[in-house]
Amino acid sequence: EETDPYRIPNKQNMRMALYWLVQGCTAGDSLVFHYSGHGSRQRNYNGDEVDGYDETLCPLDFETQGMIVDDEINATIVRPLPHGVKLHSIIDACHSGTVLDLPSGQYVWEDHRPRSGLWKGTAGGEAISISGCDDDQTSADTSALSKITSTGAMTFCFIQAIERSPQGTTYGNILNSMRTTIRNTGSGGGVSVGGGGGGVVSSVLTMLLTGGSGMGGLRQEPQLTACEPFDVYAKPFIL
Repeated sequence: EETDPYRIPNKQNMRMALYWLVQGCTAGDSLVFHYSGHGSRQRNYNGDEVDGYDETLCPLDFETQGMIVDDEINATIVRPLPHGVKLHSIIDACHSGTVLDLPSGQYVWEDHRPRSGLWKGTAGGEAISISGCDDDQTSADTSALSKITSTGAMTFCFIQAIERSPQGTTYGNILNSMRTTIRNTGSGGGVSVGGGGGGVVSSVLTMLLTGGSGMGGLRQEPQLTACEPFDVYAKPFIL
């Protein structure tokens, strides 16, 4: 258990870490934001979400301090990115498809720009997010992949796709590999939603939340969003 008060994932520390990530970045910098934990969503009231919900990350103290909303994440680590800076976001959480509020999403490239016209892209840099599931889905922890211990399905499949792919592989190939592995993975061995636990009770909970039948693959589909569209089968994955 973490004892350093500045490393405990409460809301204030997570906010400071997001700010630290982009502070002072200059052309040539490559930034990585990885989050594996609980995610949720809440009603959006300013009309800038197509589905009517803001996607969120849940800090340790979210029940008292509130969640970190996609608008804040976008304003903190996406919009300040200057020309020549690249950001990769790897998010293994429920409802994480558009948690960075990036303007474009794939497959096929969809227009995620707010109806208000507010710019949610960068200040000239590049931002790409790979997330565990679509906005209306949950991300599972499962032992069905490693066969040893419970892991985040998205994180496991992402690492596996990178390790098994040849140098110069594309974003499309990585995403396809992740989706295929998850789709072909049975839910046996214990599945829990959003981290922690496992076993029969968690498997039943997952079925209720995701509409799954308990048979076949996991009910989540990794997503790719970006500050602008690109050919996912031509652009090599480079951090």
